[in-house]
Amino acid sequence: MTDQRGGAVDESCVLTEGPWTHRFVGANGTRFHVVEAGTGPMVLFLHGFPEHWWAWHQMLPAVADAGFRAVAVDLRGYGASDKPPRGYDGYTLAADIAGLIRALGERSTTIVGGGVGGMVGWTVASFHPALVRRLVVLGAPHPLRLRAGIFADPRGQFAASTPALKFQLPRYEHVLTRDGAAAVAEILRRWGGPRWVAGPDFEAYADRCREAMCIPQAAFCAMEGYRWAFRSLLRLHGYRFVRLMQKPLTTPTLQLHGARDVASLPRTALGSGRYVVAPYEWRLLDGVGHFPHLEAPELVLGEILRWAKS
Repeated sequence: MTDQRGGAVDESCVLTEGPWTHRFVGANGTRFHVVEAGTGPMVLFLHGFPEHWWAWHQMLPAVADAGFRAVAVDLRGYGASDKPPRGYDGYTLAADIAGLIRALGERSTTIVGGGVGGMVGWTVASFHPALVRRLVVLGAPHPLRLRAGIFADPRGQFAASTPALKFQLPRYEHVLTRDGAAAVAEILRRWGGPRWVAGPDFEAYADRCREAMCIPQAAFCAMEGYRWAFRSLLRLHGYRFVRLMQKPLTTPTLQLHGARDVASLPRTALGSGRYVVAPYEWRLLDGVGHFPHLEAPELVLGEILRWAKS
């Protein structure tokens, strides 16, 4: 694979220097790339698709300055983390994060997850409640709400999920990485709010995501997570996952959702609170799409800090 300039892309492209430290941590039999700044109680950031840890580059120094240990990770298969051919099911992704929290020497953490990372956040809080002190989810319905929306709302959430249905096609990762991963920029453009997409930061961010998706095997691994999510709808493995996810969450949860999110519709996300028996807040963000952490970073930062300190 090559980038737009014709050179080979390797994972060093995501090791950007800044007011943070890069390191590699072993957890759940996998090597994860983590980026951290600051000391104090840990806030762990989980990125979505088609992103990598850079999704949180504005948040890390700001959260560290507020007295926290801010840590962003490349999820399994993304960025500079390992890219094994298997392990993209909900159970393993949750076990990855549970193992990572322990490997980082922490007994519990605040998890902040966006998109796919938000779905993983819901699952970690459900399967490993003792490890999650607080949960903040951005642009991510509870997995059972998403499942219900796909089945019960054909003109809404099912239609919104059709781009992800294409990911089921064999070798679709080659479509994703064609022309320097031009399709990644298209996905960001389609899912992002209009203000952000037309703004000064969009193209540079899209270029970083495109380059990271051209790291060998990254696109295949990203597709595998979506493939499991859809195929599990009809399999025993998925039925068992649903049964486990029905257990009410005991983690205080803050849900921030863009009013213009066309990937995970607000009406799909809205009922997620029914799965939380701890303190729960819902906030709809006007004019914001699927990437609140990039589209309204100051507002999101303030909410993360409020929730982490509460």
